[in-house]
Amino acid sequence: MSENLLEIRKVSKVYQRGLLSSKATVALKQFSLTLKEDEPTILTVAGESGSGKTTLAMLLLGFITATTGEILYRGKNIAGLVGKERMAYRREVQAVFQDPFAVFNPFYTVDHLLTVPIRQFKLAKSRADGVRRMEEALTAVGLRPEDVLGRFPHQLSGGQRQRINVARALLLKPRLLIADEPVSMVDASLRANILESLRNLHRDHGVSIIYITHDLTTAYHVADDIVVLYKGDVVEKGDVESVIRNPQHSYTRLLVDSIPWPDLNKKWGEPLKPRETV
Repeated sequence: MSENLLEIRKVSKVYQRGLLSSKATVALKQFSLTLKEDEPTILTVAGESGSGKTTLAMLLLGFITATTGEILYRGKNIAGLVGKERMAYRREVQAVFQDPFAVFNPFYTVDHLLTVPIRQFKLAKSRADGVRRMEEALTAVGLRPEDVLGRFPHQLSGGQRQRINVARALLLKPRLLIADEPVSMVDASLRANILESLRNLHRDHGVSIIYITHDLTTAYHVADDIVVLYKGDVVEKGDVESVIRNPQHSYTRLLVDSIPWPDLNKKWGEPLKPRETV
């Protein structure tokens, strides 16, 4: 029987609207999920803004705590991790966020973003070993080290910055990556490169990925399974092929219907015929 890498048990998150108010906003309701230790996967959590998907990411990263329920990582509640166990969790569970510029300090070069985790987690035996590890991680995400090392964030494209973020996660050899809208702020031409970097991380290094998005097009191409959230509730889940090609819930059908479906026989501005499947 395989051990669970991650187990989310009926987790809810409720925000009070004010100290004197009795009203509350339920961001996530009784959410449950299990990822197996020996079966790395890419799972999409999909939904529009306000559906609760970023709240889920913040809970998994330990930035906020659940109102009810518990999150177990390799059998241990993450809320109770301290000392070496907490440091191990911080190393093994990494994130790539929506805004690739937000994680950079504009006063430091790219090297700083990569050397900090190497130093903090004692990943290198020497400075030369650290440089080698940085170069290997950058190469693994399709970047040439000589093109990005020594440069400041504003000297790089959005796609380069986001792939550097993936490289930073790769340096730490994570078991789980939380990718929160990782391609929503880069050009469409660069999205395929970043998604390919995530797939390679999963395939070559056995990393499970929770891919959070509102875009079912990218979810369809990158994920194995999908969970659809609507106002904090799970309305549909299953393998991505079945859910997107044959959605059962009206909200999932609405998301599927928002996927662009070009008709080369129509001119710009002419209505498209409704479709039954993706």
